[in-house]
Amino acid sequence: MVPPLLEVTGLSCRRGGRLVFDRLSFALGEGELLALTGRNGSGKTSLLRALAGLTPPHAGTIAWQGMDIAEDPETWRGRLAWLGHLEGLKGDLTVMENLVFAERLRGGEAGDRLEWALVALDLIGLSAREVRTLSAGQRRRTALARIVLSQAPLWLLDEPLNALDAPAQAAFRTALQRHLAAGGLAIAATHADLGIEGAQRLDLRAGTTADSLA
Repeated sequence: MVPPLLEVTGLSCRRGGRLVFDRLSFALGEGELLALTGRNGSGKTSLLRALAGLTPPHAGTIAWQGMDIAEDPETWRGRLAWLGHLEGLKGDLTVMENLVFAERLRGGEAGDRLEWALVALDLIGLSAREVRTLSAGQRRRTALARIVLSQAPLWLLDEPLNALDAPAQAAFRTALQRHLAAGGLAIAATHADLGIEGAQRLDLRAGTTADSLA
């Protein structure tokens, strides 16, 4: 049996003094997607932030290939791509400049992958536009292109389909399928079907212990 790449054990999180979830455990291997569902306030974003190392958990461990991520947080951050509710883009830079800048922050160069990311999210015609001039959906597509470009093995996505029209949603689902087919992992908080057959699902219920996969 192939061991999981990502293993979460007994994870608990507090927010504002309230226990959001408690004793949460799951594991993911190559090519697997975990969809986080539940009502607003159930802890989906808190879980993603804990996985990203942005919020320390109250208890429990997060391990990648058997090693606790707390032992080397810098290396861990290099293994993941994060998409929050805010796009994290610079409004005075163009779409292309934002993507190039993001890759340089990661310590790499976009190279030939830049054009592929622009095509994947239908951004070629917008590549020279400053982000501040874009619609909400266009900004979301730019942020998703940054995720696609990153080549990070783990994608952490908070409502990735927000503000996207039907063609853009389809384009993202295709990019996600390609990432998973290449052995990548993804964890996404979502109220919508991401269109991935066989995806795991974790329903976080506010005020209850969430410790099983459905």
